[in-house]
Amino acid sequence: MSAITSALTILQLFVATSKSKHLVSIQNTPVIRSFGLLLTKTAAFSLLAMQSAASADSTKSYDEQYPGTAVQRMLAIRDRVRSLNSDATNLNGDWENVRRNILWAGGLKDLPNAAPGAGYTGHSFNDFNHCDLTAMLGEYSTAENRGRVAGIHQSNQLGAGIRIASLEELGPGGSWSTCMIGCNKEPPQDVAHIQFHSRIAFKLVWVPSDFSTFVLVDDDGKLLATGTPTGQLPPRSERSQNYRVVAGSKYAKEADKIASQKDLRELKRA
Repeated sequence: MSAITSALTILQLFVATSKSKHLVSIQNTPVIRSFGLLLTKTAAFSLLAMQSAASADSTKSYDEQYPGTAVQRMLAIRDRVRSLNSDATNLNGDWENVRRNILWAGGLKDLPNAAPGAGYTGHSFNDFNHCDLTAMLGEYSTAENRGRVAGIHQSNQLGAGIRIASLEELGPGGSWSTCMIGCNKEPPQDVAHIQFHSRIAFKLVWVPSDFSTFVLVDDDGKLLATGTPTGQLPPRSERSQNYRVVAGSKYAKEADKIASQKDLRELKRA
């Protein structure tokens, strides 16, 4: 596309800046007219092709690598997460309110009094491990672990809880806060990617070294939002273990950036 545009520009400048009648007359020759028409048609066709590809990508509803991904729901969740940045209190207030906002963004109900296995979400983002938000298609929500993810129950049947706790307005499929153990491998060997064959919509990672700030990153480790909540946070041991699980992986990069900035500020104050 840029090469075509450049060629057209050069041709136009050549004709426009030329003071020679002979050179100016060249623009009216059949060869030059045909060349210009060819370039114009090619540029238009390339632009349409690029627009078509972009449109197809934005409406993509199937993930070939991870077919269990509820793509539309995942993208809607990420939009919600980004929207939390519009009000500083959403992710920087009391932890319980912050956690509820994270649940809402992830398409999950706040059900702290439900029985485990029946929609209970009181553990979600409250320990080191249940910090992946996974959006999976309905037919994959009943998938079992079958011992494939190390450190996870042999069955790990979550289907019923997913159906009960998922908010419907975010699109087809369901949501769950899945275990992130194994996410530091490449490709990730965690519950989302192995048991549910799904990408994660986002992951919560606590930032070292005081673990008072967290980041929310997508499946590629790109930053979606960040917060520094107050009140009663999850135990420090859980928050530090959360970071250790992702250390060295793509999911730790944004947390490491913030940690480096904190260290620099502390050195300047010293």
